[in-house]
Amino acid sequence: MATTTPGPEYAEQKVEAAAQGDGLPRPISSETQSTALDTARLWFSPSTVFTKAHFMGDVDPVQSTLPLSAYCFMTGFIDSISFTAVFVWCAFQTGNSVQLALALARLFSGPAGQRDTSFHIADKQALTSLLTFIFGSFIGRIGDRMGCKSRAWLSLGTMIQALFTMAAALAAWKSGQGSVADDRGDPAWTNALTFVAIGFMSASMGLQGIMGKRVNTQFTTTIVLTTVWCELMADPKLFSLNRRIISRDHKVIGILSLFVGGFVGRALIDAIGSPGTLGIGCGFRVLIAVWWLFVPSKPGQKNKRVDV
Repeated sequence: MATTTPGPEYAEQKVEAAAQGDGLPRPISSETQSTALDTARLWFSPSTVFTKAHFMGDVDPVQSTLPLSAYCFMTGFIDSISFTAVFVWCAFQTGNSVQLALALARLFSGPAGQRDTSFHIADKQALTSLLTFIFGSFIGRIGDRMGCKSRAWLSLGTMIQALFTMAAALAAWKSGQGSVADDRGDPAWTNALTFVAIGFMSASMGLQGIMGKRVNTQFTTTIVLTTVWCELMADPKLFSLNRRIISRDHKVIGILSLFVGGFVGRALIDAIGSPGTLGIGCGFRVLIAVWWLFVPSKPGQKNKRVDV
């Protein structure tokens, strides 16, 4: 009886099912490459790279490992900035949603006349992040018209993320406030411009999330990895260490990329502060935008866009 991989049917699973139809493990040989390199070869042909057909053509999700890993890196990178300053996650909206629920419940806590009816600054920052995240996600619907897997949209959408990140950098710089908060009750960011910075950071993550989801790979949204962790632990091939398992290995790559992004982000904050770190993040996003233009199409479907 065939083993069914739990979770949604991602692009990598379809490829693995076709390649391993006999159910036998692939032997390890000297020609075997790592999962990241084997599924992320860049494509370049000077005669067609600047053509409309190439720009509007769809990328192969299985060959999108490197830019999607870079997306996961940016999740850790951006969240390290917001959490260090105000203890709010710009990408992880579950926490912000629960925080707002607790703020509402606080209105009914305690005897009448002695209840805390104030809207705390932490709750205001969480609400700002949630609303602007939704706004950024809504912008992602542009891709449904252009082709959500087309190079044109993946590059343009990532450039929009870069612009949002640059706007956040400018707002944080002009605010004149610090970058590191020592206590949840005393955030480093409190003025209006820092709320603007939180908003642009969250919008960039919302847009990244919907774009990552549309590619439909093991990286899922590239921003919330709780599902990735659960699917990794439930993967029946988790301990098949004698062969490459794309569905498993890509999850591991995404988790590690986010961890490294958070580490690098915090290291840069300590060295140059939040505005400079956001500026570097903007540069990273520009590189990812260019990167998308060189991701290959599916075998046999070059420069042919498949509607989703």
